[in-house]
Amino acid sequence: MALRHAILAELLDDAGASGYRLAKTFDVAVASYWYATPQQLYAELIRLEAEGLISGREVVQVRRPNKRVYTLTDTGREVLERFVDTTSRPTFMRDDLLVKVRACDIGEVPALIDDLRSRSQQSLVKAEFIEGLLAKLRGDMSEDRFLAESPRIGPYLTGLRGIAYERENAAWCRRTADVLTARGGGSTAPD
Repeated sequence: MALRHAILAELLDDAGASGYRLAKTFDVAVASYWYATPQQLYAELIRLEAEGLISGREVVQVRRPNKRVYTLTDTGREVLERFVDTTSRPTFMRDDLLVKVRACDIGEVPALIDDLRSRSQQSLVKAEFIEGLLAKLRGDMSEDRFLAESPRIGPYLTGLRGIAYERENAAWCRRTADVLTARGGGSTAPD
Protein backbone atom coordinates (compact mmCIF):
# COMPACT_ATOMS: atom_id res chain seq x y z
CA MET A 1 0.00 0.00 0.00
CA ALA A 2 1.11 3.49 -0.68
CA LEU A 3 0.19 6.73 1.01
CA ARG A 4 -1.87 7.55 -2.07
CA HIS A 5 -4.29 4.72 -1.37
CA ALA A 6 -4.81 5.85 2.22
CA ILE A 7 -5.55 9.39 1.00
CA LEU A 8 -7.90 8.19 -1.75
CA ALA A 9 -9.77 6.07 0.81
CA GLU A 10 -10.21 9.12 3.06
CA LEU A 11 -11.63 11.08 0.13
CA LEU A 12 -14.46 8.61 -0.50
CA ASP A 13 -16.69 11.04 1.37
CA ASP A 14 -18.34 13.11 -1.37
CA ALA A 15 -17.92 16.33 0.65
CA GLY A 16 -14.16 16.23 0.15
CA ALA A 17 -11.52 17.35 2.59
CA SER A 18 -8.92 20.04 2.98
CA GLY A 19 -5.27 19.15 3.49
CA TYR A 20 -5.59 20.34 7.08
CA ARG A 21 -8.55 18.04 7.74
CA LEU A 22 -6.73 15.11 6.15
CA ALA A 23 -3.68 15.80 8.33
CA LYS A 24 -5.88 15.80 11.45
CA THR A 25 -7.59 12.58 10.35
CA PHE A 26 -4.24 10.90 9.71
CA ASP A 27 -2.93 12.11 13.05
CA VAL A 28 -5.81 10.52 14.95
CA ALA A 29 -8.03 8.01 13.19
CA VAL A 30 -5.67 6.70 10.51
CA ALA A 31 -2.47 6.68 12.58
CA SER A 32 -3.27 3.23 13.98
CA TYR A 33 -2.62 1.72 10.58
CA TRP A 34 -0.86 4.34 8.44
CA TYR A 35 1.42 7.13 9.60
CA ALA A 36 2.21 10.18 7.50
CA THR A 37 3.51 13.61 8.37
CA PRO A 38 1.57 16.68 7.17
CA GLN A 39 4.43 17.42 4.77
CA GLN A 40 4.12 13.96 3.22
CA LEU A 41 0.35 14.39 2.91
CA TYR A 42 0.57 17.77 1.19
CA ALA A 43 3.25 16.53 -1.21
CA GLU A 44 1.12 13.49 -2.09
CA LEU A 45 -1.99 15.67 -2.58
CA ILE A 46 -0.06 17.70 -5.17
CA ARG A 47 0.99 14.51 -6.98
CA LEU A 48 -2.51 13.00 -6.86
CA GLU A 49 -4.02 16.17 -8.30
CA ALA A 50 -1.37 16.34 -11.05
CA GLU A 51 -2.19 12.72 -11.96
CA GLY A 52 -5.92 13.47 -12.09
CA LEU A 53 -6.81 11.12 -9.23
CA ILE A 54 -8.22 13.94 -7.12
CA SER A 55 -9.42 17.42 -7.93
CA GLY A 56 -8.96 20.45 -5.76
CA ARG A 57 -10.98 23.64 -5.54
CA GLU A 58 -10.23 26.85 -3.69
CA VAL A 59 -12.70 27.70 -0.92
CA VAL A 60 -12.80 31.35 0.08
CA GLN A 61 -13.13 31.88 3.83
CA VAL A 62 -13.93 35.02 5.79
CA ARG A 63 -11.28 36.11 8.32
CA ARG A 64 -9.27 32.97 7.62
CA PRO A 65 -6.94 31.97 4.84
CA ASN A 66 -8.57 30.34 1.85
CA LYS A 67 -8.33 26.57 1.76
CA ARG A 68 -8.14 23.95 -0.95
CA VAL A 69 -10.71 21.15 -0.73
CA TYR A 70 -9.96 17.89 -2.49
CA THR A 71 -12.40 15.34 -3.88
CA LEU A 72 -11.92 11.97 -5.50
CA THR A 73 -12.20 11.87 -9.30
CA ASP A 74 -13.65 8.96 -11.26
CA THR A 75 -10.08 7.97 -12.18
CA GLY A 76 -9.09 8.09 -8.50
CA ARG A 77 -12.07 5.91 -7.62
CA GLU A 78 -10.99 3.38 -10.28
CA VAL A 79 -7.44 3.30 -8.87
CA LEU A 80 -8.85 2.75 -5.38
CA GLU A 81 -11.20 0.00 -6.63
CA ARG A 82 -8.24 -1.80 -8.25
CA PHE A 83 -6.29 -1.45 -5.00
CA VAL A 84 -9.17 -2.97 -2.99
CA ASP A 85 -9.28 -5.89 -5.44
CA THR A 86 -5.59 -6.79 -4.94
CA THR A 87 -4.33 -9.24 -2.34
CA SER A 88 -2.77 -7.54 0.67
CA ARG A 89 0.71 -8.34 1.91
CA PRO A 90 1.20 -9.59 5.47
CA THR A 91 1.28 -6.89 8.12
CA PHE A 92 4.60 -5.78 9.58
CA MET A 93 5.59 -3.27 12.23
CA ARG A 94 8.48 -0.90 12.64
CA ASP A 95 8.64 0.28 16.21
CA ASP A 96 11.76 1.51 17.96
CA LEU A 97 10.21 0.65 21.33
CA LEU A 98 10.16 -3.02 20.36
CA VAL A 99 13.82 -2.83 19.37
CA LYS A 100 14.61 -1.32 22.78
CA VAL A 101 12.72 -4.11 24.56
CA ARG A 102 14.54 -6.69 22.44
CA ALA A 103 17.84 -5.20 23.66
CA CYS A 104 16.74 -4.68 27.29
CA ASP A 105 19.12 -7.34 28.63
CA ILE A 106 22.24 -5.23 28.12
CA GLY A 107 21.95 -2.75 30.96
CA GLU A 108 19.86 -0.47 33.11
CA VAL A 109 16.29 -0.04 31.90
CA PRO A 110 14.50 2.59 34.02
CA ALA A 111 14.09 4.90 31.02
CA LEU A 112 12.68 2.02 28.99
CA ILE A 113 10.19 1.22 31.75
CA ASP A 114 9.10 4.86 31.81
CA ASP A 115 8.80 4.79 28.01
CA LEU A 116 6.63 1.66 28.17
CA ARG A 117 4.33 3.18 30.79
CA SER A 118 4.05 6.38 28.79
CA ARG A 119 3.24 4.46 25.59
CA SER A 120 0.61 2.48 27.47
CA GLN A 121 -1.11 5.69 28.57
CA GLN A 122 -0.87 7.19 25.08
CA SER A 123 -2.48 4.08 23.61
CA LEU A 124 -5.36 4.21 26.08
CA VAL A 125 -5.97 7.88 25.29
CA LYS A 126 -5.99 7.12 21.56
CA ALA A 127 -8.39 4.19 22.04
CA GLU A 128 -10.79 6.38 24.00
CA PHE A 129 -10.57 9.12 21.37
CA ILE A 130 -11.34 6.67 18.56
CA GLU A 131 -14.25 5.29 20.60
CA GLY A 132 -15.62 8.85 20.78
CA LEU A 133 -15.27 9.26 17.01
CA LEU A 134 -17.16 6.02 16.42
CA ALA A 135 -19.92 7.09 18.81
CA LYS A 136 -20.33 10.28 16.75
CA LEU A 137 -20.40 8.28 13.52
CA ARG A 138 -23.19 5.98 14.65
CA GLY A 139 -25.18 8.67 16.46
CA ASP A 140 -28.16 7.17 18.26
CA MET A 141 -27.87 3.84 16.40
CA SER A 142 -26.57 0.71 18.08
CA GLU A 143 -23.30 -0.58 16.68
CA ASP A 144 -24.97 -3.64 15.15
CA ARG A 145 -27.64 -1.52 13.47
CA PHE A 146 -25.06 0.97 12.21
CA LEU A 147 -22.93 -1.79 10.73
CA ALA A 148 -25.97 -3.36 9.08
CA GLU A 149 -27.57 -0.19 7.71
CA SER A 150 -25.00 2.59 7.27
CA PRO A 151 -24.13 3.31 3.64
CA ARG A 152 -20.41 3.63 4.48
CA ILE A 153 -18.86 1.47 7.20
CA GLY A 154 -15.15 1.42 6.22
CA PRO A 155 -14.08 4.21 8.60
CA TYR A 156 -16.04 2.55 11.42
CA LEU A 157 -14.47 -0.86 10.84
CA THR A 158 -10.95 0.58 10.71
CA GLY A 159 -11.77 2.50 13.89
CA LEU A 160 -12.71 -0.78 15.60
CA ARG A 161 -9.34 -2.20 14.56
CA GLY A 162 -7.60 0.92 15.86
CA ILE A 163 -9.29 0.55 19.24
CA ALA A 164 -8.33 -3.13 19.50
CA TYR A 165 -4.74 -2.35 18.47
CA GLU A 166 -4.34 0.51 20.94
CA ARG A 167 -5.88 -1.42 23.86
CA GLU A 168 -3.74 -4.49 23.18
CA ASN A 169 -0.65 -2.29 22.83
CA ALA A 170 -1.44 -0.62 26.17
CA ALA A 171 -1.80 -4.01 27.88
CA TRP A 172 1.47 -5.33 26.40
CA CYS A 173 3.36 -2.18 27.42
CA ARG A 174 2.01 -2.41 30.98
CA ARG A 175 2.90 -6.09 31.28
CA THR A 176 6.38 -5.58 29.82
CA ALA A 177 7.05 -2.66 32.19
CA ASP A 178 5.84 -4.77 35.12
CA VAL A 179 8.10 -7.69 34.14
CA LEU A 180 11.14 -5.43 33.77
CA THR A 181 10.35 -3.73 37.09
CA ALA A 182 9.92 -7.08 38.88
CA ARG A 183 13.29 -8.19 37.54
CA GLY A 184 14.90 -5.18 39.19
CA GLY A 185 15.08 -3.09 36.05
CA GLY A 186 14.10 0.15 37.66
CA SER A 187 12.54 1.96 40.52
CA THR A 188 9.39 2.90 38.59
CA ALA A 189 6.25 1.84 40.43
CA PRO A 190 3.61 -0.12 38.45
CA ASP A 191 0.46 1.70 37.26
